[in-house]
Parts: sequence; structure tokens; C-alpha cells
Amino acid sequence: MDHGTMNRPSVCCVIGAGDATGAAVARRFAREGYTVCVARRTEAALMPLVDQITAVGGRTVAFELDARREDQVVSFVNRIEAEVGPIEVMVFNVGGNVRLQILETTAQKYFKVWEMCAMAGFLAGREAARVMLPRGRGTVLFTGATASLRGGAGYAAFSGGKAALRALAQSMARELGPKGLHVGHVVIDGLIDTAFAREHFAQRVADAGPDGILNPDHIADAYWALHRQPRDAWTFELDLRPSVEPW
Repeated sequence: MDHGTMNRPSVCCVIGAGDATGAAVARRFAREGYTVCVARRTEAALMPLVDQITAVGGRTVAFELDARREDQVVSFVNRIEAEVGPIEVMVFNVGGNVRLQILETTAQKYFKVWEMCAMAGFLAGREAARVMLPRGRGTVLFTGATASLRGGAGYAAFSGGKAALRALAQSMARELGPKGLHVGHVVIDGLIDTAFAREHFAQRVADAGPDGILNPDHIADAYWALHRQPRDAWTFELDLRPSVEPW
């Protein structure tokens, strides 16, 4: 046992704690007694989530973070370990879902999407492993998408970044699994129920019906289940989609 972590709360970090999946995962782990450290590009955007968690007695700490920047990710992890508690779970949930026709995709735009999906995921995963490995335990979960598995028209940048993230997760799982770290990749295949989706894809949401759109809280349940798996039955990749979603 690491006596330096005794009597300190276990921590779940959610990088990319947006209004859907990230927020739901944060609420789920907070409900289980974890101190949840949530991060987005702007701290102000996290305040509604912080209020939700604290209103029901949960513990959370908000961080402003550009996950593409190595110095910021290193500082983020170091501060949590020093000031909050040992990181037991790292959830990387940064999106970058930008649709651009190939001739409209500049090098700058492609690189920015790759940074968000792949580079930021590498930094989060590496720094999580750095503090988890000495303890011989921990969970690192990456949020993937349909684009992780196949490219689509208009999604060259997003598919490239998400496929790279999946490859990173595979490499980490094979290297770190025997050392006690559970690395998982979750493919979200379908429309997630958000205010944005209902505003911009209203007809698609209406046509799908109640079982045709992913509930963020149900996604979060799957993340919790992955974290709780025993070491003799770990899942690397889990795909989640509505029952009516074509695939």
C-alpha cells in the first residue's frame, strides 16, 4: 500500500467534461463517492456541472485545461495528486467532431483536430500511467466514435484523429494491462441526447424515438461498469449504440 495516499479520497478525472457524456460520467463517479476533477478549456463552462454535483453532496474540483498542451496536462495531474488525492480513474472525453470536405480541410484544421483527439489523448494517458503505475492499479478510459473504426465522407480529420486515439489505447492496454492498469476504449455509435442534438437534428431525433438516441447517463453506467470489472475479465473495447442504429 502507498501510505502517502492513505485517508485521501480516490479521484476520477474527466478531461472533456462537456454537457453530455463527460458530465454524465462525472456525476456517476461522484455518486459512487469519488472526488471528480473535471476539466474543460474554460472553467466557467464547468460551473453548472459543479453545481449539480455539489447540490447532491458530491465532491468535485474544476480545472481550466487545454489538453493539447503538455505543460498544462503535466501540471493538471501533478496538482491533483498533490492537492486532491490519488488518481484512480482517468477518462479522456475530448471530441473534435468537425465535418469538412477534403478540399476545405486545411493543414491547420487537420492538425488541430488531430491534436484534440490524438495528441491530447496521448498526454492524458501517459500522465495517468505515470502516477498509476507505482501503485499498480488504475483505469484509463478513452471515448471513441464510429469514426474510430471507419472513415466517412467529410470526416477525414476526425476519423484520422479518432483512429489514432484507438491505436494509442490498444498500445497502452497491451503494455500496461500486465502491470495492473485497465485501459479501455468506448465506441459511441449514434446520436447522443443533448440540447444541441435536439436543436440541430430535431427531425432525426423525432424519427429515432425514445430508444433511438443515446442517453448520456446510460453511457456513464457503462464507464462505471468497465472500471469495476475484475482483473480476470477486463474489456478493452466496448461499443454502445441504440437498438435501432444501423451498423
